[in-house]
Parts: sequence; structure tokens; C-alpha cells
Amino acid sequence: MSLKLFIPGPVDVEPDVLEKLATPQIGHRSKEASELQGRIAEKLQKLMYTKNLIILSTSSGSGIMEMSIRSCTKKRAAVFSVGAFGDRWYKMATSNNVPADHFKSEPGMPTTPEMVEEALKTGKYDVVTVTHNETSAGLMNPVHEIGEVIKKYPDVIYLVDAVSSLGGAKIEADKAGIDVLLSSTQKSLGVPPGLAMASVSEKAIERAKTVQNRGFYLDLVNVAKKAKDKNQYPTTPSTPHMWALDYKLEKILTKEGLDNRFDRHSKLAQIVRDWANKHFALYAKEGYYSNTVTTIMNTKGYSVADLNKELGKRGYMISNGYGDLKEKAFRIAHMADRTEEELQALLREIEDIWNL
Repeated sequence: MSLKLFIPGPVDVEPDVLEKLATPQIGHRSKEASELQGRIAEKLQKLMYTKNLIILSTSSGSGIMEMSIRSCTKKRAAVFSVGAFGDRWYKMATSNNVPADHFKSEPGMPTTPEMVEEALKTGKYDVVTVTHNETSAGLMNPVHEIGEVIKKYPDVIYLVDAVSSLGGAKIEADKAGIDVLLSSTQKSLGVPPGLAMASVSEKAIERAKTVQNRGFYLDLVNVAKKAKDKNQYPTTPSTPHMWALDYKLEKILTKEGLDNRFDRHSKLAQIVRDWANKHFALYAKEGYYSNTVTTIMNTKGYSVADLNKELGKRGYMISNGYGDLKEKAFRIAHMADRTEEELQALLREIEDIWNL
């Protein structure tokens, strides 16, 4: 029995999108491949609200995270973290010998513009990294407001991880001054895992040209040059994922529409929040709740692992708390193509299992 996945990625994929993975193979250096990547780039520019260059990476989103912090940090990176994936960015920096400092918020609290201002006014940093949507915390950071602070420091490169939010929340890359806005396919976009993408500013590319030891496979300069010159990727890409992504982006833009998609995610998130406040409590600070995944405190002390076993028998899966929050919290994702009817059905099953 296949399960309805209410986890923060991978998500259930629509059958017609899955079919596109079986598109006959093409030469990845062919004109057809260039045209395919070109179409994807144009659509992602609309989704990201940017005129910047679009790059693809046959990796998870972590590939572009590592690419961007290694390629763009010449002096020192200020890594802001509200949970596990912000922490991962810091680990990437240190494991690549990239000078970095780690700024961690208190549990459930956001990265604020004031925190970023405090760091940047020291003059120590030429890169800032922010996680837009932290799935471990169910928290969404104010990346546009943070961007207004960073604009006052023209030498600072602004990197934003939107892996779990692109396609589920409106992010205006150019308006926010984001130099690298990165994401991947398996979350709010509703495509299988295996492909990542980013918008990249000319400022970020020029900075990267001055940084030594950018690596080979994840060299931002090389990836950007190939995308600029030929709408291609420097090493062999996963063209099946590209066919699926191109098709899905077309559906998002023309069939559902961006505003409708963002509104649907907001509505689903509010349904889960209302339910959580009725029966439990929310982890993240009010005003910073995620629109794609909600982290709920297990105030009743039930076994989340046992809940998921029973849900599995009924055709569903949710997520336990992440890391230190295991069994202390649980997470319900409401991203990609989930409907209100499906979400309400899941909540009724949890109520039945736990006698809520």
C-alpha cells in the first residue's frame, strides 16, 4: 500500500509528472537539451521573481548550499541558523575550510534583521546565509526584511536556502536583494528528488571568480558559465528530472497560478495551526510560522513513533520531531499538491488514534 506522505519531503508526485521521467533519452549536449534547460530557467525566473541567471545541479539542495558558501566566501561567512539545516550550512563551511561564524537563534525563534545588522556592522563578514524555511522548526524567516539590512552593505553576498519553501511561499529574489536563492525539486515543487536549482546574481558570480579553491564539481563559476553560454550543465545532468520539472513548472504557472498556489499553502497551514492550538501547541514563535510544514509540540506525551505505525496501516505518514525534538514534537507537512480534503482526512485519523 502506498502512503500519503505528509512529511517535509519527499512529497507525493502527481502521476502525469512521474510519467515525464520516462521521456526518451536525449543527448545532454544537444540543442534539445539546451532548449529544455532554457525553458526551465525562464519559468524559474517567474517563480523566483528574478532576472538573475538560473543554474541547475544534479544533486539535492545541499549541493548548491555547499557550492554557494564555498564559492562566494572570500573573507568570512555569517551563518544564521534556526535549526538543523542552518546548522548544516555551518558544517559545510567548516568542512571546506571556509571561515565562518555560527549565529544560532533560541529554539523556535527566528533570525531577525537586528541579528544580521549586529553581525554586519562589525565589518567581519562578506557572506550571510539564511534558511528561509526551517523544516525542523516549522519556522519561516523574514528574508525580505533581512535583505533590506544587507543592502546597506554592498560587499556582502546574501545566500538563502529555500529548499522547502520555493513553490509554497512567495519569495521575491530581486526585491529582497538575494544573490543566491536555492531550492530543490522534492518539496513544494512536487517533483521527485534529484535536482536542485538556484537564481544567481552577477555580483555572486564575480565574487566567486576571486575565490580560490572552489572545488571542481560544485564550482559556481564553471556551472554559471555553462548555463550562460549554452543553457547546459558542465557535467552529465539528470535529463529525466529536467523533463519532469519543466512540465511541473508549466502546470504551476498556467494551471494553478502562483498566487493561487501560495494562497492554498497558506490556507492548509492555517488549518493545521488551528488544529494544533486546539489539541497541542506550536513550536515556532507566532508570526514566523511556516506555510509548508508545521512543528507541533507533543504536550500530551503520546508516542509519535506508535502514531506513525498506526497511521501507516491507514495509509498515511507524518514526521517525528527532528533531532533533539524527536518524540517531543511531531511535524505535519502541507506542501506541493496537497488538498484540504486530504489534510482534513489525516487530522481525523490522528484524532481517532489518539482519542482527541
